[in-house]
Amino acid sequence: MKFISASEQQTFALVKKFAKTLKGGEVIGLIGNLGAGKTIFTKGLAAGLGIKKRVNSPTFVLMKVYQVKSPSIKHLVHIDAYRLKSAQDIIAIGATEYFNRPDTVTVIEWADKIKKVLPLGTRLVKISCKSKSNSRTININ
Repeated sequence: MKFISASEQQTFALVKKFAKTLKGGEVIGLIGNLGAGKTIFTKGLAAGLGIKKRVNSPTFVLMKVYQVKSPSIKHLVHIDAYRLKSAQDIIAIGATEYFNRPDTVTVIEWADKIKKVLPLGTRLVKISCKSKSNSRTININ
């Protein structure tokens, strides 16, 4: 799927709709430059899953787990791999225990830094933007 978004609000709304298609067990890897919109993507995902808490990037804590009140999805796990030195660091913090759990959706910012440990079937989302523009191209595989 390919989307063109003209603003943060449009990205948020697109991803909020996309979240409603999730059933649990998905691992979503976000790839894009600094400022591309990875956290906005995650905020839209959280809103689409019904999370009311404020969602921000776990840059310094590396991982946050949000409760979801849905019949099939119980958790949204938000990981930020930006500060990790190696893919093994993701294992050390226990993040891989959430991968592919049927009651969990896992979203990973900077997923390209930990490709070695991503499970098969990870949905990679590439977000690209043109400089001096709010326009974003979002490719979901």
